[in-house]
Amino acid sequence: MKRTDDRLVPVLLICVQAVVWPGVPLVSGAVPPASALLAAALVAAVAGVALSLRRTRPVVALVVVAAACALGAGPLPAGAMAVLGTAGAAVAVFTVATERDAFTAVLCVVALAAWQLLQGISLHGLSDRDGLDLVLTAVLYAAACGTGLFVRRARRTRQASDLLLKRAEAERHRLPAVERRRMERELHDISAHHLTAVVVTVGAALGLRDRRPELADEALEFAVETGREVTRALGAVRAPAPSRVEVPSPEERLRDLVAGFRRLDQRVDCEIDPLPDGAVAEAAYGIVREALTNVARYAPGARTRVLCRYGDTRTDIAVTSTAPPAGAVAHGAGLGGGRGQGFLRSRAREAGGTVHSGPTAEGGWEVRAVLPGRTVTTVEPSTPRSYRVAQSVAAAGLVLQPLLPVLVIRAEDTSSGAQVSAGIFFALLVAGQAVALLWLRRAPRSAYGMLLGLALLWPVAMAVGNYSGPALLPAALSLLATCAALAMASARVGRGATARRGSAPAGPDQEPGTGARPPGRAFATTVLLAVLVHATAATTAVVSRGTEAPLWAVVAGVTVGVTLTATAAHRAGTLRARRRQAGHRAHDARLAAWTEEAVRDAWTERRRIADGLETAVFARTADMVTEAEAGRLDATATRAREALAAMRALLDTVPQGGTAPELRPQPTLQALDLLAHHLRATGRDIEIRMTDRVPRRLPTAVDLAAYHAAETLLAAGGDEPALLELDVDTDTLMLTATGVPRAAVREWLTTRVATLGGTLTADPLGTVHLRLPLAAAPDEEERHR
Repeated sequence: MKRTDDRLVPVLLICVQAVVWPGVPLVSGAVPPASALLAAALVAAVAGVALSLRRTRPVVALVVVAAACALGAGPLPAGAMAVLGTAGAAVAVFTVATERDAFTAVLCVVALAAWQLLQGISLHGLSDRDGLDLVLTAVLYAAACGTGLFVRRARRTRQASDLLLKRAEAERHRLPAVERRRMERELHDISAHHLTAVVVTVGAALGLRDRRPELADEALEFAVETGREVTRALGAVRAPAPSRVEVPSPEERLRDLVAGFRRLDQRVDCEIDPLPDGAVAEAAYGIVREALTNVARYAPGARTRVLCRYGDTRTDIAVTSTAPPAGAVAHGAGLGGGRGQGFLRSRAREAGGTVHSGPTAEGGWEVRAVLPGRTVTTVEPSTPRSYRVAQSVAAAGLVLQPLLPVLVIRAEDTSSGAQVSAGIFFALLVAGQAVALLWLRRAPRSAYGMLLGLALLWPVAMAVGNYSGPALLPAALSLLATCAALAMASARVGRGATARRGSAPAGPDQEPGTGARPPGRAFATTVLLAVLVHATAATTAVVSRGTEAPLWAVVAGVTVGVTLTATAAHRAGTLRARRRQAGHRAHDARLAAWTEEAVRDAWTERRRIADGLETAVFARTADMVTEAEAGRLDATATRAREALAAMRALLDTVPQGGTAPELRPQPTLQALDLLAHHLRATGRDIEIRMTDRVPRRLPTAVDLAAYHAAETLLAAGGDEPALLELDVDTDTLMLTATGVPRAAVREWLTTRVATLGGTLTADPLGTVHLRLPLAAAPDEEERHR
């Protein structure tokens, strides 16, 4: 399908070129010579092949198309290469912008426009022509380049979104297993250290009761303290705090891995940044472990350096080793199975990155991987500065090439006067409009003022430069820039309106009717002013040239045309904003669904194990403490053994899983640590703070609503760090979320909070305040139970 698409465009361009020339002359009865037809066919074939390969070699295709059309324009009549030389080059420029970086695309556009200008000077010399054809060509190339850069940015954004969804889906299946392993590890530590210590201590006291009776009191006191500590530890296992503390963290795992290889007499240095738990951390750990294993196997004693850099856009992993010392014997050289490199590539690919390995110049070996960073942006290799310099030098050489015949052969000045052509004025006006468009986002009022002021100068440039072409063509060029500005502005207004529809209503302290001026009204005023200015400029251009139509007809026709064009630009920007917002909503919905699924599955595992703790371990531990406080040593030993046996039986059932999906409980605020863990693993920078004033047990309706509010706020997307704070003020639970997009506050959240008698406010800085009364309505409480 890709090859068919790549061939379709050049075939269409060749067909259109054949219609323009030699089709039109043939219809009129003028038969071109056979040599001209042969030359045109050769140029079309070369340009068509180059355009067919434009995706694999875009810069080469652009150079070939431009050179072929320039060579064919010499012996062929005017118009013979018009379509391929302009539209074909524009297609090549568009492909360069979509497939290469912005520097290369802009350099190609500037070099191509300058080369065509100098090529015209070398062929025709300096003349007093209008020069509008050069301006139109430059505008065409700039538009193609800008469109290509926009498409490339949109494609990168889509790829980043797809990668984020892929990571979220992977974490959805991974989070329940992580929670099972965490609880299994914690329960094992409790049984191995606390309960076992009680059993051993009480058993020793029983055996020495006759000879050392004082040990009984010490054993009973130890059983009471340890039993209470077990109760506290089990409570922490059931509901850990939603902090960043992870045991062990990815950084600690990597450092432990390095320490293990150092104990094998390997000289390893490391620089490791903190990593969030997730697919990237797992891939980094697997890559470093495989690389260090290969060093220990094939180059024992070699000095090795491990580098792990976690950045905003990428994570760099590098394991570099020197040559092994002289006389070192590689005892494990024959132990490899030959699958290590494949595993390295698969690990990096599953995390959304790449990995490369190979020998170094010093005789060592290096494994280098590039994985996604915090913002899940598509990883792109950096370009060396020397390569940029070489690009600039090559472009300058190609641009100056047409001047060589002028410098060597042409000595006379072919200009017939000192008057500046209209093309130069038009080029300056186009440059000013381009600058205004670049400043539109930062200073919109100044940019609009500059665009409208330049629009009034186009009739002046036509008169001063003695422009003799179509009267409405310069006005159309001026209107094109204003329409582009209106389309971009309407897209921003559309996104703002969508965000306001999803935001919370005004707070109780905000009076109706107060606030900033609605952006839609200001934008309508800008559109009306633009229509008035451009209609005036176009009318002036037509009337100054002279026309037989009455003045009212000219004014009416121009005004209607400008109004329709501006309305179409506004409509296009609005549709684009809606389409983009719909894509964002679909992306957020899928991300929120997977987040909810992951947390609910992990919460189900936690509740399943916690139920076992409630029914088996907690009761026996409490009985052990009661017996110890009563001074019954034999009963204390029996209850301690029963608690230890119940803990071991529970450990045997932990890896099994198995609650049916329809029986899964809904998560509460005690699942915030799971939510934070999942979001951090997908690249979000999340921090959750809960004060001691928040009770462990809340009314069911409040607990569920508070968790779902936190999930909606934190899972709303965005690359900004998010902070969620929970506190209690008298009888009100307060949630404050910062760094949250306003569009994240959905209508469901506002309605749900209002049902419980709460309030929700949001400010323009992205801070959301939610207040829920702790005394929920009885009917709501019963319904949630």
